[in-house]
Amino acid sequence: MKILFKFTGFLLTIITVAVAVFAYNIYTSLPDTFCVTQGEELSFSNLRFLTSEISSENISAVTAQNGNSYNTTVKLFDTIPIKTVRVKVVSEQHVNVCGTPFGIKMFSDGVMVVGFSDIYSSTGYHNPAKTAGLVLGDTIHTMNNVAMRTNEDVEKAVLLAQGSPIHVDYTHDGVRKNTVITAVEQISSGETAYRLGMWVRDSSAGIGTMTMIDYQDGLFAGLGHSINDIDTGESINLLEGEIVDVNISGYSKSGTGSPGELRGVFHGDATGDISKNNSNGVYGTLTTLGSTGFIGEQMPVGKMQEIQVGPAEILTTIDGHTPKKYRVEIEKISLNTPNPNQNMIIKITDPELILETGGIVQGMSGSPVIQNGKLVGAVTHVFVSDPTRGYAVFAENMLDTMQAAETSAS
Repeated sequence: MKILFKFTGFLLTIITVAVAVFAYNIYTSLPDTFCVTQGEELSFSNLRFLTSEISSENISAVTAQNGNSYNTTVKLFDTIPIKTVRVKVVSEQHVNVCGTPFGIKMFSDGVMVVGFSDIYSSTGYHNPAKTAGLVLGDTIHTMNNVAMRTNEDVEKAVLLAQGSPIHVDYTHDGVRKNTVITAVEQISSGETAYRLGMWVRDSSAGIGTMTMIDYQDGLFAGLGHSINDIDTGESINLLEGEIVDVNISGYSKSGTGSPGELRGVFHGDATGDISKNNSNGVYGTLTTLGSTGFIGEQMPVGKMQEIQVGPAEILTTIDGHTPKKYRVEIEKISLNTPNPNQNMIIKITDPELILETGGIVQGMSGSPVIQNGKLVGAVTHVFVSDPTRGYAVFAENMLDTMQAAETSAS
C-alpha cells in the first residue's frame, strides 16, 4: 500500500510539473494584446483548449463598441489562469488582395557602405574608412556638413578635401555617430587620386509581390519584409522610393540549397510612392493604378488568433501579370515571435507550383496567404534547405503598419 501511495504521489508530481511547464510555454507564446471584431469574443482557432474570461470589468465582450478595450484572462481547459491580456475592439477591415508583381526603386537616406578596398600609397597600403571606424552597412549622411545623396556626392567631397580631414556624420546599428576620415593619395599607373578605401551605394531596385491595397485611403502594402542591401544584408534607410508595374518574363527554379527567383521587366511610369521600408514590408501611397493595375478581390483581414494549422492558399504570379491561387499548408503559427516576419511556417503542396518553380522563389515575397475566405498573411522567406517551405507574416500586422505609415506621412 505504501508503494502504491508513493507511486501515486510521484505520478501526481510529474503531472503537476508537466502542466506547469505546458502552462508556462503557453504564457510565453501569447502576446500582450489581441484585436477582436465588434460583437465577438476572444477565442483561439488553433488552440481550442484555451478560453477567455473578462477580468472584473463592467463590460460585455459581445456588446463592446469599436474603440473600446478591456482585460481578459486566458485560461487553460477553462480552469487554469494563464495570462491576462488586453483586448481591443475594432471594426472588420476589408482590403483588396493582390498577388501581383511590382517593381521597387528606392533611394537611401544617405549612402551605404557596401565594401572596402585597401589603397596603395607612397607609404604602403592604407584603408582610411576602416581606420575611421566605418563598417559594412553603415550609412553616411553628411561629409563636411554636406548631405550625401549619391555616390557622386561622395566623390565630390573627397575631391574638394584634397587630402584634408573630412568630418563624417553616419549611422551605425541605428545609432548616429561622427568620425573623421583623411583620404590617402593612391598611386596607380603613374596617376594619383585621393581615395577613402570604401565602396558605397545610394539606391536599390528589385521585384516583389503586392499583398494588399486599401483603395479608400489609397494605401498599399507588399513584400512582407524590409528591402535590404544585397551586399551587406542591412535594411536600407529610406529617403524616397517608388513602385512601378512589372511583367514577369520568366523564373529560375528553386532547388535544395539554391533558391530561385522571378525575372521581370519594369514598364510604365511610377504607380505609387514608398513611405516606409519596415521590417514586415514596404508601404506607401498609390498615385495611379498603372497600365494594368493591382486590383484584386476584396476580403476581410483575419486576426492572428483566427488562423489555423491546416490547408490554405497563396496568391502569386509566375507569368505575366495575372496572379493565380496555389494550395499550401500552414504548418506552424507563432503568435508572439520576436521576429516580425516569421509568424507562420507554410509549405507549398500544390503540384503545379512545385513542378514549375520548385516551391517558393525570390520575388514571391508578399504573396498573400488566404484561409477561410480571409487574408491572413504574406510569404516572406524561403527555406534554403527546403524551398517548398518558408515563413509568412500576419496580414493583421501588415495592415497595422500600413495604416500607421499613412498617419506618419500625413
